[in-house]
Amino acid sequence: MQFQQLQYFVAVAETRHFTRAAERVHVAQPSLSQQIRALERELGADLFLRARGNITLTDAGEALLPLARRILADADTARQEVQELAQLRSGRVRLGATPSLCTGLLPDVLRAFHDRYPGIRLLVEEGGSHDLVRHLARGALDLALVVLPLPTPSPALSTVELLREDLVVVSSPDAPAPGGGDRAVRVSDLESERLVMFRHGYDLRELTVAACRSAGFEPDFAVEGGEMDAVLGFVRAGLGVAVVPRMVATRSGRGLRVTPLAPPGLHRTIALAHRSDVAPPRAARELQRMLLER
Repeated sequence: MQFQQLQYFVAVAETRHFTRAAERVHVAQPSLSQQIRALERELGADLFLRARGNITLTDAGEALLPLARRILADADTARQEVQELAQLRSGRVRLGATPSLCTGLLPDVLRAFHDRYPGIRLLVEEGGSHDLVRHLARGALDLALVVLPLPTPSPALSTVELLREDLVVVSSPDAPAPGGGDRAVRVSDLESERLVMFRHGYDLRELTVAACRSAGFEPDFAVEGGEMDAVLGFVRAGLGVAVVPRMVATRSGRGLRVTPLAPPGLHRTIALAHRSDVAPPRAARELQRMLLER
C-alpha cells in the first residue's frame, strides 16, 4: 500500500468522480484509476461500486476511508512539525558552558535568542572545559563554550575563538585592598593574600595557580572547592580574594571591590566548540551565529 494510493482513494471517495479526483490531485485520470485498481488488488476487495455516472463506496471502502484520512492527516502533521523545526518555531538547543560564562556572557545572549525564537527550548549544562569536551564528543551537547587551550585536544571537535577576556582580582570592601591599595595588582602581590579558590577541574583554578607558580610562589588558600557563586560569596564575607573574569565581576560586582591586574595581566580565551563530524541542528547553528556576532 502506497501513500499516494491513499491520497487518490480519498480524493475519489470525496468527489465520487474519477476525473474530478484526478484534477484535485494533479494526475492524469488513467494513472489515478490504475493506482486505485492496484490498491484494490493488494487489499483483495473492491473499494468502489462503479456505475455510469455514479461512484459509491463499498463496505470495504467505507471501512478504509476514516483510516486513510487519519494516515494522511498524520503525515501532514509530521510535515508541519518538521517544517516548524526548520523554521525555528520549535526544537531545542543543548549548550554547555563553564559556570563563569553562565554568569557573565550567556544571560544577555540567551535572552536575545529566546526573544527571537521563543519556541526553542534551551538546555544549559554547566561544567569545566574537560567535562564539556567529553559531553560534546559523546553527543550529549550541540555546542559548548570552553576555555582554550582544551585540556584534551580532540580532532573530532571544531573550535572558533569567541573572545579574549581579562581577569581581575575581587575582594571585600571591608578588607584591606590587595596589593597595598594600588590601582592595579601584580600577580606577585597575591603571595601576601589568602585566596578563595575554585574546586579542582575549574579552568580558573588551573590558570590562577599556574600564574602564581610562574611568579615564584605557591598560593595560600583560605577556602577552596567552591563554584562561582560560592567563591564570590566567600569573598564578600571577607574570607579572602579571588581571581575572576572581568565580565563576572562587572555583572556580580555588588558588595565587591574590583581591582585590575597590572600588565601583562592574566587573560583567558573563550571558544565555541562543536563536533566536526556532525553538523549542529538548525537552532544550534542560529545560536552559534548570535554568539559569534555578539
